[in-house]
Amino acid sequence: MTDKKHKNIFVQGAVSSAFIADSIQKHSTKTTIGAHSIFLGQVRSDIINNRKVVAIDYTTYEELALEKMHEIREGIFAKYPLTCMHIYHSLGIVVAGEMCLFVFTSAVHRKEAIDACEEVVELIKKELPIWGKEIFEDDTHQWKENKL
Repeated sequence: MTDKKHKNIFVQGAVSSAFIADSIQKHSTKTTIGAHSIFLGQVRSDIINNRKVVAIDYTTYEELALEKMHEIREGIFAKYPLTCMHIYHSLGIVVAGEMCLFVFTSAVHRKEAIDACEEVVELIKKELPIWGKEIFEDDTHQWKENKL
């Protein structure tokens, strides 16, 4: 690990729709951007072994996750001609129906924005040390299995 402070991607609780809208609005003055691609991850109310998921409690090893996210960001910026990229992931409890991941990429052209956004989401799911504990309606819980 380095002593360099990396951009914090974590927010406590759900990523609010107001935050998402504000993030999009802030880009309206950046007139060299021709395309944005947005991925929103939402907590599902899955039924697992006849129990309904009502929330997910996200946790991470933050220092390691931020270091890895920095590596992912650098790799994506080296691969795609992006104007900007923003990533926010929830920590703590997020109830079913709320947003837990917000990835926002911008570029001059749509293909670069879309491809970069998709790749970032896949790398986050595959490589970041973020764990979710599914909370069921009967107050029991279990660690979530990530499906790539």
